[in-house]
Amino acid sequence: MKTRKTPMRQCVGCREMKPKRDLLRVVRSPEGEISLDFKGKKPGRGAYVCHDPGCLAKAKKSKALGRALDVEIPEEVYDRLTREMEAPDE
Repeated sequence: MKTRKTPMRQCVGCREMKPKRDLLRVVRSPEGEISLDFKGKKPGRGAYVCHDPGCLAKAKKSKALGRALDVEIPEEVYDRLTREMEAPDE
């Protein structure tokens, strides 16, 4: 029996490698919109962050999320991501 390899991704906040399913994907759509991708299927450039608002705050402070998505991220987007992270509606 063959065991499947678990895909690993790095959190842009704490920089730790974790299993992909334990992280939240932040995606920049082809139109340039930034959103959280709870299912990991949305098209566009993705960056991963832990389910911890603290990791999002670290990524914001170091501008790591903006670098990973290759776009300047406005303050209101971070506010929306924090709210969505605290209460996922999907």
